[in-house]
Amino acid sequence: MKILLVRLRLIGDVIFTTPLIRELRRRYADAEIVYLVERGAAPIVRGNPHLNEVIVVDHTRGWRRVRDDLRLARTLRRARFDTAIDLHGGPRSAWLTWATRAPVRVGYDITGRGWMYTTQVHRPRELRPRHSVENQWDLLQALDPRWKAGADPDRDRVEMPVDAAALAAMDRRYAMAGVSAGDRVIVLHVSAGNPFRRWPESAFADLAAGLAGGGPRRWVFVTSGPSDHEAAARVVASARTSAGTHGDRIIDAEGWSLDDLRAAVERAALFVGGDSGPLHIASTSDVPIVGLYGPTLAERSAPWRSPRIPTAAVDGGVLPCRPCDQRVCVPGDFRCLSGIPAERVLAAAETLLSAG
Repeated sequence: MKILLVRLRLIGDVIFTTPLIRELRRRYADAEIVYLVERGAAPIVRGNPHLNEVIVVDHTRGWRRVRDDLRLARTLRRARFDTAIDLHGGPRSAWLTWATRAPVRVGYDITGRGWMYTTQVHRPRELRPRHSVENQWDLLQALDPRWKAGADPDRDRVEMPVDAAALAAMDRRYAMAGVSAGDRVIVLHVSAGNPFRRWPESAFADLAAGLAGGGPRRWVFVTSGPSDHEAAARVVASARTSAGTHGDRIIDAEGWSLDDLRAAVERAALFVGGDSGPLHIASTSDVPIVGLYGPTLAERSAPWRSPRIPTAAVDGGVLPCRPCDQRVCVPGDFRCLSGIPAERVLAAAETLLSAG
């Protein structure tokens, strides 16, 4: 049996599919399972032990997208998949799922695209307080009506294997920065893929200074996405000034790859960040996590792992506009995140650090 899984982007969404990959391998031990993903999120599944192959495609646009997808469609058709599961439901993923001509094609009943699947799964349009992993589990149950058990975060946690070379390199980076055995590393991610999930720079700076000053053996490594490095540099500079003598233990972690980040959290005492890909990479480890939720709900996208692993969610509280679809901020001031004070996040972080 040959199974194709299609989930093109983004990082966190790809991570949320990893419990489903493991469950498919449990059910179909001898199947050939192939995963189609865009290059930016490929490191998440490249080392997954339950996959036979990962097909990586580029996120091209315009006529190049048409050319590349036609070539890819021919490749997928020749592979003769028995089953194709669209884990996303976007126009591109739906078309590629249809292009496989697999006898069984499973996807969501999205208007205008549902006809591309042989089996459709209902997905309500409203933003429900139901986790994304559970939503995708519905696709498995549609594949086989006997599939009764739901996803369980203890048994079916998200995963991203640690690259051994990246782990050794991260140990060297920590040592070069001055981190000694027994010191506590805090990874603070200060960016997100869209403005709706960006906590203010000033709040991140206050948090970094407070964390560094909370103990003599703490190190705060500030990470960001490539497009947000200037913002991260400003956070580091401001935090160092505020932290005074502790400022030299606030480090700008410029240039870390996804594999580097996964290795970093494996050795860390705490991760703090918004609801974005890096938080979900951290959730594939046992590092304690403080997650910041503005327009999103922790019930939908909190770390999917054992509840026994220390985790805290800090959110914007009850607002008439929360949660939202993250297309237009009706109040215009992103109050669901900007209204979260650094003191609240620092208190949650200190609680987890004190328990470790």
